[in-house]
This record gives sequence, structure tokens and C-alpha cells, in this order.
Amino acid sequence: MNLFSEIRDLVTSALTALMADGTLPAGLDLAAVAVEPPRDASHGDMATNAAMVLAKPAGMQPRAIAEALAARLMADPRIAGADVAGPGFLNLRLDPAIWHTLLRASLTQGTDYGRSTLGQGLKVNVEFVSANPTGPMHVGHTRGAVFGDALARLLSFAGWDVTREYYINDGGAQVDVLARSAYERYREAHGLEPAISEGLYPGDYLIPVGEALKAKYGATLLDQPESVWLRDVRDFATEMMMAEIRNDLKVLGVEMDVYSSEKALYGTGEIEAAIATLREMGLIYEGVLEPPKGKEPDDWEPRVQTLFKSTAHGDDVDRPVQKSDGSWTYFAPDIAYHYNKVRRGFDQLIDIFGADHSGYVKRMKAAVSALSSGRVPLDIKLIQLVKLYKNGEPFKMSKRAGTFVTLRDVVEQAGADVTRFVMLTRKNDAALDFDFDKVLEQSKDNPVFYVQYANARINSVLRKARDAGLDVSDATLMAADLSILTHEAELTMAKKIAEWPRLVEIAARNNEPHRVAFYLYELASEFHGLWNKGNEDTSLRFIQDGNPAVSQAKIALARSVSVVICSGLAILGVTPVEEMR
Repeated sequence: MNLFSEIRDLVTSALTALMADGTLPAGLDLAAVAVEPPRDASHGDMATNAAMVLAKPAGMQPRAIAEALAARLMADPRIAGADVAGPGFLNLRLDPAIWHTLLRASLTQGTDYGRSTLGQGLKVNVEFVSANPTGPMHVGHTRGAVFGDALARLLSFAGWDVTREYYINDGGAQVDVLARSAYERYREAHGLEPAISEGLYPGDYLIPVGEALKAKYGATLLDQPESVWLRDVRDFATEMMMAEIRNDLKVLGVEMDVYSSEKALYGTGEIEAAIATLREMGLIYEGVLEPPKGKEPDDWEPRVQTLFKSTAHGDDVDRPVQKSDGSWTYFAPDIAYHYNKVRRGFDQLIDIFGADHSGYVKRMKAAVSALSSGRVPLDIKLIQLVKLYKNGEPFKMSKRAGTFVTLRDVVEQAGADVTRFVMLTRKNDAALDFDFDKVLEQSKDNPVFYVQYANARINSVLRKARDAGLDVSDATLMAADLSILTHEAELTMAKKIAEWPRLVEIAARNNEPHRVAFYLYELASEFHGLWNKGNEDTSLRFIQDGNPAVSQAKIALARSVSVVICSGLAILGVTPVEEMR
């Protein structure tokens, strides 16, 4: 039940009627007409920009449109007031019964309240994490994993058919470095001194890989040239690293639907097919790129390469796909991989990259635009860095990883639920400070605690009510006389609950799951405010001694808050807490 959509439909119907009777010119485009919460709650329950956006195309003064629209809307029993403000904004007040109906709907629908059909069953592929299989996942991967999983949950809740996908970067030089590093740990397992030279991976996490190689191969690989053991060790080490990555994701509550391998694109004709498709479109040519910005001409060695005319699809410069020696660039398999996703029938693609991949955005969008003939949109979300602190100091590096803090380090310190929520308390393109002390403290400044505490308080009310002999089952609360709820603070709480379905659609439309975390904090704040008012005004307390009907109505309001909190936390991948310990 998206009340804002319902009232917008009412507004557009009224505008259509005004066009039909000649008050407004016929054929006006109503796409830009919006209904949203007013900036100042004292102005009303909702506001519409209809008069402002239609004034110019209608050739009329905004106030004249607003006054005609207000008169038409007042004929609907849901509208208690329609006031024209300023140059032509229209503020609406709804009949209080609307809020009671909405509360009953939220209790009836439970955690499905707010679920949307916005996505219309469209198939969307969300590719995230996609870490190189060369070691444990670090804190940057943690944020990307949480963001991607929460986005996938949000889109599913809003009506998309979602596939979570991990692209294994196992086709580049980094996996050869992994193999050489693992081989040194294999030598170490045989009692030899490992030669961890500069450029190899120094982390202790490869010690078990070396021992596993010894268990499989014995001493047969010792003193053999690299050409003998490189492929086998590379495949073995990559498989072990991917097993660890899968376990790390599981610890965080993330499960992928598909794992795709970059290596599998080589030698299968997939890269060649993608480039051939672009060539048929006239988008592949042999040429010489201009010198990179900032380089002097004498530093630039021009050479003929095979180029993708990505500028034809919005990129700044054309991009090389094949080097002068005939080998593929890093971009070529990525083109083939996205072409594979297009051919799998996805209607939308979303890639979640680290901030260091910002230079890749335009070229990748250009490739998908070309290969799908503009049919499949690609949205790329960049994840900014996470800075870790403990006791006010930067968190020390992980000895096991060698150079970085691992996902396991973070989850072991803070817990999966806290980690997930905190990672979504900033927009993805903003840097995030993660202070282990602050994320675990019990205060209003800690959004995780504040939201969970609201849910725990509501559950404590339900327990006390049951202990007092009150029936507070959902079935009973749905049937309660909610017209009892007339206090401004109670109606304000109901209005905040009414924003949830709208928030879900806005967040899903913009691929912004952080909006859910923000909303839950606001909802919790509203609830704690109502709770505190009950300390001063006993009529606002949820349990009214000797008056079960009033108690059940007030508890129904609290239960509705819990329903939304649980629904929102499920999107974030966080388990609701029923009791604070």
C-alpha cells in the first residue's frame, strides 16, 4: 500500500478531469507531477508540485492551477484539506482514518508491507565483490559485498528478478604471482626456506596452501622448473582461495547465485565473438591512440593497436582491445563477459566496483550499450574506502593477510549484523569510518543499536502485555479499534510508517540501499520519541491499565513499527533483536 502513489493517482485523475472540462488545456504531460512529504511537516501530510510544473506548458499562473486542483481534490473523502502556498505549491492534509487504514494494512501484510511490483519481474544481474582470488577478502571487499547483497535484496523486494554474480578474475598475471607465492610455501612445507621476494604475496594465509600442495604432490615438484608446475599450482591455489572467499562471504551472510570465471573466456572463442560483433557494427578499427594526458610527446611511443570506438557510445576516448603483439588487453575479456550477460537475457546490469575502477566506468558502459544496441542499461556503483579505527587509533594490519585487514578480522571484532548495518550508513560513493568502539556502544549515536533497541522495546511491550493477560496476537491487533489513535504524536508515527513503501521504490529505482538504513534510523528515532513522551504523558503509554481496547490499539501502532523495522533489516541482511543483552 503505497499511499503516496495512491494520492498521486488521485492528483493526476483530478488534472485529467480539469483538462476534460476545459479548465486546463488538453494533452498536458503529467509525468513530472509528484506527490511527496512536505519539507515542513506543519504544512500538511503531503505536497504536490503539479501547478508549478504545469504552469508553463499550460500557459497559466501556477496559483490558478493549484486553486482549481485543490477544489477538485476536496471532493474526495480522503482529502481533509488542500491549501495553496507561495507561488503555487499545494499542501494536502489527509483524513485521519487514512492513517488507521494504513496501520491495519501493515499488520495484515506483515513484513510484505512495502513490497513493490516496480521491477515488473525484469531480470537484473548484480555483479559484486569479484575480488582477485589471490588472498582473503579485505575490508574494502566487505563494504562492496554488503552493498551488493543489500542492493540485490532491495531489488528483489521491489519486484525485480535478481541474479547475484561473482566474476572470478583468474585470467590475469596476478594468479601467476599467486602460484609462485604458493610454490614458495610448498617449499617451506618441505623444510626449505621460502624465497618471498618483492612482488610475491607474503601473507601467512598461503602456508596452508603450501601444506596442501605437499599432501597432494609430495616432493615431485621440488627443484622443477616453473614451466612444469606453474599451471597445476596456479589452479590448485586459485581453487583454495576461492573456497576461502566463499567461506568469508558465508560468514557475512552473502550467497552468490553464479560464479563466472575470466579464465573460462580464453580459448573458447567468447572474446573473439564479442570483438567480432563490435567489428560488424563498425566499432573496431586499427589505429594509434593520442598520448595520455600529462605526458610529453617525446615520452610517447605511438603504436598501432586494435581499438574499440567507445566514443560512439559516450566514452571520452577510444579504447584498445588488442595489443600490437596480438595479445588481448584487460578490457577485452571484460567486454566478452558483459556480452555473455547480455546474451543470457538480462534486462539490466549492475556492476559494483572499488573506487579505484572509476576510469573503467565509461568504457564499460559504452561496450554494453554497443553490444546490446542500447537495450540493456548498465549502472556502475563505485565503493569508496573504509577507514578502520579502534580505541581512537587506526586498526592494525592483519599479520595473516600480510598487508591488509581481512573481512574475517572485521566480523570477528564487530559481528556480521553490526558490520552489515554500519557499512550501509553512508552512501556508497562516500568514504566511511568504521570505529570498532563506536559501532558497539549503546547510544543514540550508534544507528545499529538505536534501531535494534526500538525493536527490542516493542517486543518488551508485547511480553508485558501478555504477562498482564492481554491478547496481542497479530490477528487481534489487526481487528483493534485504531480510531482510538488520535494524538498528534501517534499520527506522526503512523505517517512515518506510511513513507516505507515510497522509500523502498525510491531506493530501488536509484540502486541506493543506504536509504533503507537512513529510514530505519529515522523510524526508530520517531518511536523512541513517542516512548519518551509516554514518560511525561501517561495517556501515550502503550499499555493502559484496565483498558484493553485502548492498549491493543496503541500496541498495534508499536507492532506496526516492528513490522517495518524487521522488513527493513531483512533488506539489509541484518537479524532483528528482540531483547537487548
